[in-house]
Amino acid sequence: MASDGDRADRAVVLGAGYAGLRVAHEIRRLSRGSIPVLLIDRSPVHVLRTELYEVGAIAQAERTRRRFTLPIDELVRRDGIEFRQGAVEGIDLDGRSIDLGTERVPYRSLAICLGNVVAFYGIEGAETFTFQVYRYSGAVRLAEALRELEAGSVGLPPGRRPRVLVIGGGSTGTEVAAEIATADWRTIADPMARPPEVLLVCGALPFLAGLPESLVRHARRQLYDAGVVLHEGVNVRKLTAGRAFLEDGVELPFDLAVWAAGIQAPPVVRALPVPHGRGGRLKVTEHLELVGRPGVFGVGDVVEFEDPKTHMVVPSTAQAALAEAPVAAANLVAGWSGRPMRPFQYRERGVVVALGVGRAAGRLSRVTIWGSPARLLKSLVQREYASATEKGRPPTGL
Repeated sequence: MASDGDRADRAVVLGAGYAGLRVAHEIRRLSRGSIPVLLIDRSPVHVLRTELYEVGAIAQAERTRRRFTLPIDELVRRDGIEFRQGAVEGIDLDGRSIDLGTERVPYRSLAICLGNVVAFYGIEGAETFTFQVYRYSGAVRLAEALRELEAGSVGLPPGRRPRVLVIGGGSTGTEVAAEIATADWRTIADPMARPPEVLLVCGALPFLAGLPESLVRHARRQLYDAGVVLHEGVNVRKLTAGRAFLEDGVELPFDLAVWAAGIQAPPVVRALPVPHGRGGRLKVTEHLELVGRPGVFGVGDVVEFEDPKTHMVVPSTAQAALAEAPVAAANLVAGWSGRPMRPFQYRERGVVVALGVGRAAGRLSRVTIWGSPARLLKSLVQREYASATEKGRPPTGL
C-alpha cells in the first residue's frame, strides 16, 4: 500500500459535505494559509443534501446534476485546499493515518465529517424494498422510479391511483411525502398521469418529534391540504414486495416505498475505539475533539454533542453542522500553535420544513410562519448557501 509519509504535517478533513467543506475553508482562512489542508471524499461533487427531497425537480433529468451538486475541486482550488477522491476504508487513530484502500494518508490533525448513512434497524425487507434520499444517487433512483410509476398510472383501472408509502415521520420523511404529493407529475411524466396517493407512516415516535408544537400543527394542516394521509403510533415490522406489515398487524399495500426512518454513523466511524452515542455517532468534548484524542475533531451528523449546560443533544442538521464547523476549525488551528481552544455553543436560528411545492412551515425565534412565505425563506437560504459555496465564500448557515 502506497503512503505519502512526507506530507504528514497537515490537516486532513474527511468528508466534503456541509461540515467538511466549511471546516476545510475555515482552517485555511484562520491559519492564513499556513496549514496545508487535504480534503477527502468518495464523490467528486458536493451534494446539496438539504434539497434532495425535491424529487419532482430531480425527475426532470435536464435540470438535475448541476442543480443539486457542485464540483468539489472547483470549490476548493482557489483556497489552496488539496482535494483527493477516495473512499475511507479505515482510520488509524494511534498511527494517525487514513486508509484509502490503495494508499495510506498520514495526518497531524484530523476532522471527521463523514456524515451519516441510512439505518434500517434490522427490519426485514427494509433495505430491499424501499428507496432513500439520504444520498444524491438514492434520490435520483427514487425520482426515476416515481416518474416511471406515474407514467404507468395511465393504464391503471378506473379510480385507482399509484400508492406511495413514506416511512418515517421526521423532517426528511415529511418533506419527501409532501413533495411527492404536490409535484406536477402530468408535466414530469405524462399528461394523463394520475396524482399519487401518499401515506406517511410516522411510527411510534410523534410526528415531527422535537419540533415546536405550533410548527407541527401547521405542518399537519398543510399535509392534509396536500392530500398526504398520516398513519401514526405504530412501527413497521417487515416489508415485502408491495406490502408493509406493521407491529399491530395492519398490512399496507404500496406501489413504491421510501425509507426515511433514521440514520446512523458510517461503519468506519462506528468501528473506531472511542466513546460512541446513538447510532454509533462520535462522542466529543466541548471543543468538538474526540474524547482522549487530541487534534482529532468530529463535526456534523457524525457527532453526538450534548450541551453541557442544557444537556440537550444538538440535532443532526445542516444548520448545526455549519455552526460546529468554524469552531472545530478554530480549535484545530489553535492546537497547532498551543493557543487555548473555545467551547462550542449551539443556538438554533430557526427551523423550516418544506411541505410540498410552494409550501412550508417554520419557526423563527418565537414566530411561526407557514405557506408560501416559509417556503420562500427556505428557498432563499438554500440558494444563498449554494451561491456562496460556488464563489468560494464560507457559507454562514442553512
